Formats: sequence, structure tokens, C-alpha cells
Amino acid sequence: MPATFVLVHGAWHGGWCWRRVADRLLAAGARVYAPTLTGLADRSHLLSPGVGLHTHVDDIVNLLRWEQLDDVVLVGHSYGGMVCGGVLAAERARIKSLVLVDAFVPEDGKSLLDISGPAARARFEALRYETAAGPCIPPVAARAFRVNEADADWVDRQCTPQPFKSFVDVLPGPLALDDVKTRIYLRAAAYPQASFETASQQLAGRGWQVHHLPHGHDLMLDAPDLVTAHLLPRHSHAGAPPR
Repeated sequence: MPATFVLVHGAWHGGWCWRRVADRLLAAGARVYAPTLTGLADRSHLLSPGVGLHTHVDDIVNLLRWEQLDDVVLVGHSYGGMVCGGVLAAERARIKSLVLVDAFVPEDGKSLLDISGPAARARFEALRYETAAGPCIPPVAARAFRVNEADADWVDRQCTPQPFKSFVDVLPGPLALDDVKTRIYLRAAAYPQASFETASQQLAGRGWQVHHLPHGHDLMLDAPDLVTAHLLPRHSHAGAPPR
């Protein structure tokens, strides 16, 4: 059976950011889902004051249930790591492998800003602004994420505001990330970020496979071949990763 991948994007992004990796996975015979979370990108018209982390968890949980997906390789980028934590808590039996791509590692009873620390919280509070659809954070410039120069302007055009609620919602747990048999963390070595660096070191000590890739934060854009190569050999017998 071909592997089934569910790719969860990070803050301000949408399913569009996974297209390069998704195309490579599809070419290798995998089944691939890369939905856009509610209120972002092609679903930005659905943004409302109630949209937050729990909405985004429900987005992916409902995808798993209605598409009747099992033995899923769940992949989360950045904020998408928080979403993956909630999905695991709700649908652990459906998840075969967990791959976090330069992502926040969710913790029981903590929000993304709890994990990020007081300096990040203060920065996000300063950026917060009110809209008719609730408080939001404007997109961070692509160059701040060290996105490659060829894609930076395009990524800036593609990104949309992120609901502030998604950063302060709490995952109640138990999350039990380490209960997943195959656990991989891909760290973007060219993007300095203390939370991700600390997480990668801690996960290595907990039996995760940790790999440092010499690119910026949006690894799926900067290095789709490398990301795909780290996914396919471990999760599919459909074919060799593209070169």
C-alpha cells in the first residue's frame, strides 16, 4: 500500500506552501493531502473571532475521519506542530508517523506563546491588531524566515494574517508524541530560532531522528528534494525519492 501523507502548514501560510513536496510524493506513488487551515490563504474568507488552534485541529481531524485515513504520516511545519499535537490527542490510532519540520513541539497545557517564552509573547502582543474577524498577527516577512531570494517576494504575496487566538489556545493533552513509533524532526539550520534549536536537542535525547538541513525556515520551499528524501524512504515502498 502507498503511504498516506497529511501535510499541515504553519502560521500565515496555506496548503500552497506544500505543493513542491506534494508533487514529489505523488510522483512516487503516495497519497497526499495538504489542506489549508480555516481562515488562511484560500480559506481566508472564513476567518472569524472564534477561529484558533482548536479550529485548526478540527480541520485535520475531520479530514482524517471523512477521508477515512489510517496509517497516516502526519507532517507539521512551524505552527503546524501545535496542530499535529491536537490531532494526535484526538486520533492517535490513525497516525503511523510524525514528522515535524522546523516546528513547535507541543506540550500538555501550553499554548504556542507559552512555549515561545515571554520575549516572543511581548513581540506578538505588540504586533496584534484588531479586525472585524477578530485579533490577528500580520505575516512575518519571508526574508525574516530566511526564505530563498527567488521565492521571498512570492511568499510575501501568498501569506495572510494569522488569528491571534491560534497562538494562545492551549492543548489540554495528554499529547503523548513519543508514543508514535516513527518520529522525525527536521531542523532548518540556516534559521536561528531558540525554541526550535532547543526542541531539536531535547527530541534527539528522546529517541527522535533529528536532521539539520542547511536552509531557511520554509524547508518545503527551499529544499523540497531534501524534505521529500527524508520522508519517502521511511514511510513508503512506492519508489526512491527524487533526485
